[in-house]
Amino acid sequence: MRSVMCLVGQAVVYESGSELIAELMGLQVGSSQLQRVCVHYGNQIDPLIEANCEAVIPQLSEPKEKATATYVMMDGSMIFTTAHEWKELKLGRIFNEAKVVPIQAKRKEVVESVYVGHLGSVDEFLPKLERHLVSYKHKVILGDGAKWIWNWAEDNYPGAVQILDFYHAKEKLVLFARQHFKVDEQRQQWIKQQTDCLLDNGLGKVLDRLRACRCRTPEAKLTRQKAVDYFSEHEDRMQYKTYREKGWMIGSGPIEAANRSVIQQRMKLSGQKWSISGAQAMTNLRCYKQGGHWQKIEQLIDAAA
Repeated sequence: MRSVMCLVGQAVVYESGSELIAELMGLQVGSSQLQRVCVHYGNQIDPLIEANCEAVIPQLSEPKEKATATYVMMDGSMIFTTAHEWKELKLGRIFNEAKVVPIQAKRKEVVESVYVGHLGSVDEFLPKLERHLVSYKHKVILGDGAKWIWNWAEDNYPGAVQILDFYHAKEKLVLFARQHFKVDEQRQQWIKQQTDCLLDNGLGKVLDRLRACRCRTPEAKLTRQKAVDYFSEHEDRMQYKTYREKGWMIGSGPIEAANRSVIQQRMKLSGQKWSISGAQAMTNLRCYKQGGHWQKIEQLIDAAA
């Protein structure tokens, strides 16, 4: 019953969960009781992970081709807390390239993932994430320009492939073009020329063209300099033609989708406020359910019985 309560509580708001259990099972479970059970078991997960308890650390299934890459992506999502403050909930997504399957002509889907979420500092989140990465050898770390991601990657996984999300890179060009070009057709043509060049490992040419632009306004000059600095810092992570030739992703869409499906669909509903403890418990339950590892929650509850 406690497993059912956790399963329902992570899916819908507690009041609706209470009503759902009454309708389906004929049992009266108050919303407060449902919340207490979810918070209790959700918060039992982190101490076990910190102790490297293999029983609760989910693993990706072994791919047939053992040399395939394992993607590691990270991002943040803001949630509202009972302290009337917005706090960033960091989410990591780990998946194997063998589990990325086409579902439409231009659309793919990741069919198996491990999610790791934490409401707190980077220094708390990253060790938690690392405990889920021990068994994966061929890592591809793909992210935006957040310095904490790349500092961590350089320090801990210097042999891993590092890829800067292509669409964040393109955004820098778009921001500059909006300031620099007055004519929309000219602006779009310039953006396409530069993005095509980036996709052909032509970052050097893009930098030369940016520096050659004679900016007419301080705003254009500032956005140009930001783009130049950004590209220069991440040059080694922007060899997009090489990455695509190897079959690797160049976009961080999977982690952005995970923010919506794992966090926002349950934890950013109208009027919601979360305690730190309640938010972390719910995050843990959502990560295990959305990642397809709910049996580990059931085992945890059985062991505690």
